[in-house]
Amino acid sequence: MAALYLWINAVLYALLALWCTLMPAATSRSIGFTELSSSGQSEYAVIYGGMQFGFAFLFAWTALSGNIRFGLVFSLAIYVPILLFRIISVARYWPVSTTTLATGALEVVLTACALLLWFRSQSLG
Repeated sequence: MAALYLWINAVLYALLALWCTLMPAATSRSIGFTELSSSGQSEYAVIYGGMQFGFAFLFAWTALSGNIRFGLVFSLAIYVPILLFRIISVARYWPVSTTTLATGALEVVLTACALLLWFRSQSLG
């Protein structure tokens, strides 16, 4: 079950990285960036393309290698802070776009699954 969760994360991050890399103007507008300079476009490609491909790779590697515990720790290490920052920023900057809310909802689900799988793995030894 945990390996499937890691694969889902790998696929989601790969798709998101592709979407952001291939359609940067549309994706950046959908999350609230109204205009990007050349430097902004470069940074957007690095973070929303490159880093997310890196996340996809790491999730896939942990699933393939059977290093499930590390995959779950990695998942919690990124999702818990992201979710906390998401909650604070949405409350602070309300109203926000539907894309922002949908992304946040997905992060809630992925965080809850990671926590469930983590605690389940702890009880199994």
